Amino acid sequence: MKNSKRDTTPARPHASASPAEFGRWLAERLESLGYDLSGPRSGGRTAFAADSGISPSTVTRLLRGEMPTDTRILRTLAEAIRVDYPVVLVRAGVLTPDELAAVQQPSTSPRITPEQAADQLGITDPAERKVFVNMAKTLRRTPDGGEQQLAE
Repeated sequence: MKNSKRDTTPARPHASASPAEFGRWLAERLESLGYDLSGPRSGGRTAFAADSGISPSTVTRLLRGEMPTDTRILRTLAEAIRVDYPVVLVRAGVLTPDELAAVQQPSTSPRITPEQAADQLGITDPAERKVFVNMAKTLRRTPDGGEQQLAE
């Protein structure tokens, strides 16, 4: 049956090698939460189904490694086992760890200096270049993009 302790150990995203591995991972997670999965009549699957709102047949399929095509089930599962949804998506093979990392920390173009921007824009006149560089530096350090200083 369900353990009343709240597990707060964060799960790390690791890709499951196979659906069967996902089933084993889920079984370990459920057991760590206090669900008895020692046998077909142990009550853990039924208790988890009742607690999570996932049908008993779906719980059985998940534990067997039969993956759902509906990611809403995986979201519900993630909430029920207290694991971040993206971690469950990786474990279920919906995302790879690299895809998850790309979504969580998208690469951005490297910032260029005002001087580099002037070069790329072809601003070569020394006076125009100085105005451009100073304006870019001013706009970068004001919280509102420089509009307030310009309006004053």
